[in-house]
Amino acid sequence: MKSLLSTFVLLCGFALSLSAQKIAIVDISQVLDNMDTYQAAQADLDKIAQTMQQEIGIKQDEIKSMYNKYQAELVLLSDDMKKQKEDEIMAKEREVRDMQKTKFGPEGELFQKRQSLVSPIQEKVYSIIQDYANERGYDIIIDKGGTSGILFTNDRYDKTEDILRLVK
Repeated sequence: MKSLLSTFVLLCGFALSLSAQKIAIVDISQVLDNMDTYQAAQADLDKIAQTMQQEIGIKQDEIKSMYNKYQAELVLLSDDMKKQKEDEIMAKEREVRDMQKTKFGPEGELFQKRQSLVSPIQEKVYSIIQDYANERGYDIIIDKGGTSGILFTNDRYDKTEDILRLVK
């Protein structure tokens, strides 16, 4: 009888632990694309990127012009003059590469501008998702597009501390 009762209690406990989790899927890209503020920020970023690219294009055209002039004068130049012209062209190329890095690099001006324009909008959306999940009792919300992955999880499913205790 005790064995049957303990089996019943175990089964009840197991059934309760399998209670359904509420999961939702959201397409963050679609949400953002339908926000006027996000579209305006993207338009601003596109204009800024285009302006930066034009600046770089002008510098690249200058390099092409310098190189073409060098090629045309090549037979008339002394070895020292050739070296000087080549050094000037290479310095200009380095300048353009540095400019590209400064403008478009991982921590460049465009990235910084994106952070200042787009991040507040994204944070607002994530906050709305978190409030939505809490109000409606969702345990997990996943980004359908897969770019963000999991957008919200109930803290009760985070077992990081348990694992940390086990590895110490």
